[in-house]
Amino acid sequence: MKIIYFGTPEFALAPLQRLLETETYQVLGVVTQPDCRRGRGNQLSPSPVKALALGHRLPVWQPERLRRDPELPEVLRSLGADVFVVVAYGQILPPSILEIPRYGCINIHGSLLPKYRGAAPIQWALYHGEGETGVTTMRMDAGMDTGPMLLKRKVTIHLGDNAATLSAKLSDMGADLLLETLQQLLQLQPEPQNDAEATYAPLIQKSDYAIDWGRSALALHNQVRAFYPYAYTQWQDTPLKLLQTWPLVPEVRAELPEPLHSFVCEPEASSAPGTVVELIKGWGPVVQTGKGRLLLSQVHLSGRKAQSGWDFVNGVRLAIATQFDMMPSAL
Repeated sequence: MKIIYFGTPEFALAPLQRLLETETYQVLGVVTQPDCRRGRGNQLSPSPVKALALGHRLPVWQPERLRRDPELPEVLRSLGADVFVVVAYGQILPPSILEIPRYGCINIHGSLLPKYRGAAPIQWALYHGEGETGVTTMRMDAGMDTGPMLLKRKVTIHLGDNAATLSAKLSDMGADLLLETLQQLLQLQPEPQNDAEATYAPLIQKSDYAIDWGRSALALHNQVRAFYPYAYTQWQDTPLKLLQTWPLVPEVRAELPEPLHSFVCEPEASSAPGTVVELIKGWGPVVQTGKGRLLLSQVHLSGRKAQSGWDFVNGVRLAIATQFDMMPSAL
């Protein structure tokens, strides 16, 4: 089976790698987003998928706007691919592309469709505190993740999962599910999505990263892990990114690390939201929220390296009754 692969970020690496390792599939080339500037040097660097493709000496195409590229459809058509596989590519495929491959375009989506259609399904599933998610393969149509579904696979979301760890799990799961889908492609009966059950996972905005201590401890924990590693508050006018937290509330006690069980308490507020109310040795500061307390176990103060919450306490001599800003300004 001849395949052209569309993908860009790390989430798309495992499926492409699996195709390259499987003799029954021939990857003819890769379509990915243009190189972008990254890092302190602001140097142009390739997408993870492009780097992998070049390592295997595959042709790579990087249109700025797929819909406005009159030449690429004809180039792709000339290759005679059986299937286009699309994984987190980053642009909507126009009809001129969708109609090219013999057996259509197959997409791996990081949710259990029709829930969380859109650009950031993993992040919003975490943000909303879902207990499970998964991956779905589908035949693509002209809509945004609206095509008929082929196969699904579920995974439990644990309290300690964040966007990076869950993305890695779903990427590996998606790679397995892709091979299973391609092996059965001619026998599978596509299942139409129920639009009435659809939810949307929009692009993430910078304002989504700002911590409002008036929200509950569990909601803030979900925000931190959903938008890892960018959720932030401010300490003495300096941005402080929250990399890992633990909500010390009864409803999730069983999922907390065992040493933290004795620190769980009922969510009555003893101080104003954003106030440091306890320092747990070896772990970090505990902050009062609008409902319950939140332990900051890993943080990253602007201008310094990421560190444990306890090292932060000692490094800045953080004291009980210290107040974090309620509504920090956007970075």
